[in-house]
Amino acid sequence: MKYIMSIDQGTTSSRAVIFDKNANIAALVQKEFPQHFPQSGWVEHDPMDILSSQLEVCRNAMFEAGLKASDIAAIGITDQRETAIVWDKRTGKPIYNAIVWQCRRTADICRELTERGLTGFFRERTGLLLDPYFSATKLKWILDNVEGARERAENGELLFGTVDCWLMWNLSGGKAHVTDYSNASRTMLFNIHTLEWDRQILELLGIPECMLPRVADCSGIICETAPEIFGGSIPVAGCAGDQQSALFGQRCFDEGDVKNTYGTGAFLLMNTGDKPVMSESGLLTTIAWGIGGKVTYALEGSVFIAGAVVKWLRDELCMIRTASETEDIAKSVPDNGGVYLVPAFTGLGAPYWDSGARGTMTGLTRASGRAHIVRAALESVAYQVYDVLKVMEKDTKRLNCIKCDGGASANGFLMQFQADISSVRTVRPANVESTALGACFLAGLGCGYFADMDEIKRIGADVTEFVPEMSESERAVLLDGWRRAVARTVSQ
Repeated sequence: MKYIMSIDQGTTSSRAVIFDKNANIAALVQKEFPQHFPQSGWVEHDPMDILSSQLEVCRNAMFEAGLKASDIAAIGITDQRETAIVWDKRTGKPIYNAIVWQCRRTADICRELTERGLTGFFRERTGLLLDPYFSATKLKWILDNVEGARERAENGELLFGTVDCWLMWNLSGGKAHVTDYSNASRTMLFNIHTLEWDRQILELLGIPECMLPRVADCSGIICETAPEIFGGSIPVAGCAGDQQSALFGQRCFDEGDVKNTYGTGAFLLMNTGDKPVMSESGLLTTIAWGIGGKVTYALEGSVFIAGAVVKWLRDELCMIRTASETEDIAKSVPDNGGVYLVPAFTGLGAPYWDSGARGTMTGLTRASGRAHIVRAALESVAYQVYDVLKVMEKDTKRLNCIKCDGGASANGFLMQFQADISSVRTVRPANVESTALGACFLAGLGCGYFADMDEIKRIGADVTEFVPEMSESERAVLLDGWRRAVARTVSQ
């Protein structure tokens, strides 16, 4: 029997998941790596930490499963999106830390472009809003602020890539400078209609095209790993950004299918078929995947801080030891006690798109305790998702249920509160590894491990359903409190 190995490179940890033909997990290894916060609102990673941690978990997963390279039919890659890395073409060394998708340092660049009336220019071509979230202004910042970077880039000495590109370049021994359609569509440099790097945008931002990778289908043989890395060459046959990969892993293959991933952030995607839908409510138009030369589009709403708020409770406030204990703590009080947390630690995403917003906690009294704050933190995730759901419903007139995945979806309190506050059925698969599973499916299709998407649909998946139980009156009171908290958070 052969297996598929999914590389799931996330914002706070690197993971490797090995699946068998029935999508059962043969091995799963995870390792956290350091986060760097040089200034308020700035977030960085050392690209070498990303690479070393990812290689370590892959090798450990193969060891744990008792597999060698010849037992792996293919590798699928899914990654944190928008994070920008620039490295030396000859040495392979980064010239600066990776600027993470959460980083807000380029807010002034985005503001200047907005003041020049270029919002529509970018949106029409890329489907994205002018926001520091995306890769384009991060790359411009590196070229403008790292000594000698622009000259070296123009001389063809430097390469740019998102995390998937960085991994494939290293896995291939420097032979493959390539990304996929889904990740390319998140850079704010890629024209989602012509399916090419947009030369007008490159010229406007002063980015040399020679820095940019080739763009490939999300499913198909993209590159081969260098034999010395895993003791034998393995094809990389699938690649997609984490949210698009989760959409695929949830088997949202039909137009109108919706999923939400609760990871570091929370990301809601709807498959919109072969035509891009331009939102009137602050949502993003993006590429879901490209297979066989055919592109599928998606509508997306992004919440910057979801699972990361639990990590904040653990690491910064020292209120909890593990994420799993938050469920019991939240249930230990009958309600939030009037406490609301708006975790705008790096600004607010959809539908507000306010990069200047910062976190706020309201409603504190002498009776407020640890349990109320923990509960408010969990509830804040559901409220933010609710905000995105409502504008998505407005844009598409569709909202049947939410297919949920990601680490925080294991929290039963959060899932029930999500169903209650949104008044919509919430479905969680038994295997919440939808992101890694999507990479597995894409790679399996790309190497012939799976015959077609119909075969993937037939692979069984048990689900847990959370049905709304909250009264309309209680829901209205809670949402009013949330809206008032958000109003105090947004920048003036």
